[in-house]
Amino acid sequence: MAATQKLRVAFQMDPMEHVDIAGDTTFALALEAQSRGMSLFEYGPQHLVYDQGRVLAHARPMRVQAKVGHHVEFDDRRVIDLADDVDVVWMRQDPPFDMAYITAAHLLERLSGTTLVANDPQWVRSCPEKIVPLDYAHLMPPTMIARDKTMIDDFRARHGTVIIKPLYGNGGAGIFKLKPDDSNYSSLLETFFEISREPVMVQAFLPAVSEGDKRILIIDGALAGGFNRVPQKGETRSNMHVGGSAQPVDLTEMDIAIATELGPMLRERGQILVGIDVIGGKLTEINLTSPTGVHELKRFTGVDATALCWDAIERRLDA
Repeated sequence: MAATQKLRVAFQMDPMEHVDIAGDTTFALALEAQSRGMSLFEYGPQHLVYDQGRVLAHARPMRVQAKVGHHVEFDDRRVIDLADDVDVVWMRQDPPFDMAYITAAHLLERLSGTTLVANDPQWVRSCPEKIVPLDYAHLMPPTMIARDKTMIDDFRARHGTVIIKPLYGNGGAGIFKLKPDDSNYSSLLETFFEISREPVMVQAFLPAVSEGDKRILIIDGALAGGFNRVPQKGETRSNMHVGGSAQPVDLTEMDIAIATELGPMLRERGQILVGIDVIGGKLTEINLTSPTGVHELKRFTGVDATALCWDAIERRLDA
């Protein structure tokens, strides 16, 4: 479908009526799409259905506006065929990256060749945000993924203060900084291993986090810009979900080099909107599921990441 035609777009997301329009990236994407004359649908992953070869959604047609408290209007929910009734699906529900998330990605992958899905669900499913950076270990801080306490003990002995975090967590939840003499270490690992069968990620602590954790946006493989997320005093985590504050920042040569190295891989894998996290020149995460930060980027740099996303999608549809 030529991008000059009016596109039909479905957002697979958490309920639009509950979002904070001042900071929600999905709302910004929807607002930009509507400004280009696109028609919009919204549905949650629980409304996704596979029925005898068709991928359907029990969706709500919607209209959005930048008006707090009255930012969205819906028509009655109806069943749409995601191969025939829409041109673009945005997979934008928040993690956790659990089996429900993976199942939704499997179903959306069946639209390949008919409907453009952003970000490409095959690679969203195959590139968990803390695992895909392992392909670029030379850009990361010293890192271990393990469930074997003796191996984690050895890593701590080599690196001193470490960060331990759940492998599939999000929003800064469950992240702990442990000093060499921290008496909570063993009980913390026991708790992790009791509530989950997964290994944990252990990384050498980067003192530079006190100066901020940079969120850098990459759009269809190209660096769009970045900003800093600074933790509250006494806090290790800089995620805005846990009180980190967004601030303008100049990207260093290393920041740009990291984004430049990752760009071709991300573009080849159909990742339209990606947010990478960099602390002190070290890559810590590659966020593919529902990355945020477009409001902060526009506020600090003037770069409209949502416009760049839709430009990229229209180019792909015209190719």
